Amino acid sequence: MASTAGAAPVAVADVEPDTGRRRGLTGYLLILPGVLWLVLFFVVPFYSLVATSLYDPAGSDFRGYEMTYHFQNYWTALQEYWTPLVRSLVYGGIATLFCLVLGYVLAYAIAFKTGRWKNLMLVLVIAPFFTSFLVRTLSWKLILADDGFVVDFLQTVHLLGEDGRLLATPVAVVAGLTYNFLPFMVLPLYASIDKIDHRLIEASSDLYANPFVGFWKVTWPLSLPGVVSGTLLTFIPAVGDYINAQLLGSPNQRMIGSVIQSQFTDANNYPIAAALSMILMLLILAMVLVYIRKAGTEELL
Repeated sequence: MASTAGAAPVAVADVEPDTGRRRGLTGYLLILPGVLWLVLFFVVPFYSLVATSLYDPAGSDFRGYEMTYHFQNYWTALQEYWTPLVRSLVYGGIATLFCLVLGYVLAYAIAFKTGRWKNLMLVLVIAPFFTSFLVRTLSWKLILADDGFVVDFLQTVHLLGEDGRLLATPVAVVAGLTYNFLPFMVLPLYASIDKIDHRLIEASSDLYANPFVGFWKVTWPLSLPGVVSGTLLTFIPAVGDYINAQLLGSPNQRMIGSVIQSQFTDANNYPIAAALSMILMLLILAMVLVYIRKAGTEELL
């Protein structure tokens, strides 16, 4: 048998030194369009908003505002417009709670009860998005009109007085917010509930848990990621909304989004409008971080 002690080692194909470098650059090149998009349409506008909030509101002339790092704008904005800011948080929170209750029931029914009609039900959930946000809100204005059937019915059953109305009230604004943002709650909830293994729910009943205990101990914890995602997707745009308050409410129901819009377009008070935008953004960010930490779902970040 021939000895292999002196046999030459098998040659290994040489790898070009720049091949690995090219593979490393490929990932960066793929994310480059996304990075440029974020820089152009998030970082630059955000920087502009922060800079505008520090302009001197009293120093404007035909040449424009002057940068004076006027931090007093934030205190002035809070002093003058804290009421619509708090009102927006309250309306957004109530609408989010209603969306959670209605959306959870609907998502649970679609996931577990609709069978082969599941896809049709999901299409019906997103069907309102096929029309304009403005058109949908105007439709609610017709539904809740003083001479509409809803007001007539409530007056008939004596839930409203003869001169009672729904338009230009907090009820109309919250109802509009709930309707318009309900799909944002239903879809994350459905995605989370649909992944739950139904055998776990059956196992809870085998262990002598009643339906309420089984829901609270099994279904609810497993659907919590969808609850957190849905509440965030609903609460954040609901707080900043101004269309519902403008069309369904009155000046007494004015939300912070309406104030920011009027300061930018009507009053041309850009520093105060930008300061209000920053306050709202930072406040929502702080609430979101606390909420996610309390919910125990930090991995969503």
